Amino acid sequence: MVMNSPKSAAEAVARVTQSAQATVEHGLSKLEFRAMSTPCRVNFHGVAPDVARDFQRDVVAWVARFEARYSRFIPDSLIGKINAAAGEYWVETDPETDRLFALCHELFFFTRGSFDPTALPLIKLWNWKQRPPALPAEEAIRAARDLVGWNKLQRRPGGIFLPQRGMALDLGGIGKEYAVDYVMGMAIERGIQNVLVDFGQDVRVRGHAKDKKFWWIGLDDAQQPGKCWAGVAVNDHAVATSGDYLRHFEINGVRYGHILDPRTGYPALNDCRAASVIAPSCTIAGLLSTSICILGAKEGMELIELHPGAAGAITTNHTKIYSRKFHEYIPA
Repeated sequence: MVMNSPKSAAEAVARVTQSAQATVEHGLSKLEFRAMSTPCRVNFHGVAPDVARDFQRDVVAWVARFEARYSRFIPDSLIGKINAAAGEYWVETDPETDRLFALCHELFFFTRGSFDPTALPLIKLWNWKQRPPALPAEEAIRAARDLVGWNKLQRRPGGIFLPQRGMALDLGGIGKEYAVDYVMGMAIERGIQNVLVDFGQDVRVRGHAKDKKFWWIGLDDAQQPGKCWAGVAVNDHAVATSGDYLRHFEINGVRYGHILDPRTGYPALNDCRAASVIAPSCTIAGLLSTSICILGAKEGMELIELHPGAAGAITTNHTKIYSRKFHEYIPA
């Protein structure tokens, strides 16, 4: 969650707020801004101008505060304070943060440990921009793994503690998706029937696009990034795609993607190149798609089928695999 490395929470709020632009085209209200290091957009229609204006203002304000509070890159954010206090003392939390960490706890177990917000010490070891590429030393990976483990973290109502110095949280694996779901909740509270929320291609929709029966969401092609291999028609679902096809390197014939397996300390090494998931919430869609890339196609597909309301498609090195319900979202 970073752009231009904001030095303070106040600076992050100002940056997000100043980036916002609202327009109306052919009856479709469009809000665009940049937050959490990604382009964000909220499109909706069938809403009175004053309701639209207030909704757009509140969306930008909430997302700006969310980034300022939970970005690991901002020293005076809550996450920055928690990480700085590792091994030293407890940090106070509010009820919303307690709920967010409770969700992290639930998802850690649901994804069989492939989602772990304490994986930051490992993340910092890997640099996919380095040329020529290089692997971290095994000793460094072992030392970082000793600092990773959601079960090590201590929580109580109103407080959190990282018991070892060097432990650190990173909510990048859930932040955008959680924000998408929250903004959709804001729309529902205001009675907005037809809305699309898209934060960095983590998408959730309600109702339908203007003059259509559904919202049409393209699925990125792992073989030809930037192009879509298919589109899905959704009304009240979220869609997320994860994969290592944009950021990876090879050393001695071994491919190292940017999706780390926190259980091993190394990038996931399996046959999965990308996974697209449709689910009732963006948080679940995003976590499933990323977890599939870590677990591999077989175990990943089992995870999709275990979750009520989820469907997905997995791109492997040689083929595509579909869940039982996936084709329900492909128009005839």
